[in-house]
Amino acid sequence: MHGDGRLEDASVRDLPRYLSAGDVMVFNDTRVIPAALKGTRPARNEQGSDVAVDVNLVVRENASDWVALARPGKRLKVGDVIQIREDLSARVLDKRDDGELVLRFSQSGDALDHAIETAGNMPLPPYIARKRPADATDRDTYQTSFAGEDAKSVAAPTAGLHFTPRLLQEIDSAGILRSQVRLHVGLGTFAPLKDEQIESGVLHEEWRQITPEVADQLNRVRAVGRRCVAVGTTSLRTLESSASPEKTISAATGTTNIFIQPGYEFRATDALVTNFHLPGSSLFMLVCALMGTEIMQTAYAHAIAENYRFYSYGDACLLLP
Repeated sequence: MHGDGRLEDASVRDLPRYLSAGDVMVFNDTRVIPAALKGTRPARNEQGSDVAVDVNLVVRENASDWVALARPGKRLKVGDVIQIREDLSARVLDKRDDGELVLRFSQSGDALDHAIETAGNMPLPPYIARKRPADATDRDTYQTSFAGEDAKSVAAPTAGLHFTPRLLQEIDSAGILRSQVRLHVGLGTFAPLKDEQIESGVLHEEWRQITPEVADQLNRVRAVGRRCVAVGTTSLRTLESSASPEKTISAATGTTNIFIQPGYEFRATDALVTNFHLPGSSLFMLVCALMGTEIMQTAYAHAIAENYRFYSYGDACLLLP
């Protein structure tokens, strides 16, 4: 999709021909944890029955506590224990108005990380999980080929799933540079927008990092007129939250709640590779901010007519403002 409204149908492997030698592609190298856990809430009395519980971890609060979503959440009370396996359980510390739970696990620190890694499944989006359970292959396919060792995300940076080692080699051969930032993806990235978020202009918080070396590289590339191409909205949010009004990218480590919507002036991003997102989401507002709402509505109508696949395991688009 071009900024003048031109549409082209192409394959992901055609990507190098739309970019130029010296452009830099910026990838999010976060690693997804197997954040979907299955457990049982034991019966509270002799007349009751055990309840099977599905838990999706959302964000870690400290060494032993996680904010999580659970089904059936209405069957859980503060103080209930969810038995996940013999050596791992979680007690409900709090139930929040938005449906989130605070869970304290029976293990903490590195031991809890290891227990989740072995007990959990990959957190497939609900529209996939409703059709089939996660299996062993999802540990590879719901993880980018370039994911680092820091496993903190509870959802995949899905635009990166298109980039096979072969495609990355073709990008390198074309003289296109590659760089990596990190943003730990939370479920809020994909959640429907709330009225108070739109009114406040503040989105959910996610942890992100750009190293000094990466910031220097990106600034040098843009200074000579080459493009900074974000791979995925998480990479884009990382870049934009780390750039000054003068369009200089700085090293950064910490949380960001940047909310990009139409009217936003981009400071660090010249193009974007992204999947097709849910209308009404913050992600669709972001792409409308980059390309214009009318252009994106036209692009989505074309994608539907041509049977493009949407969302996490779907097709991608290249946005060239």
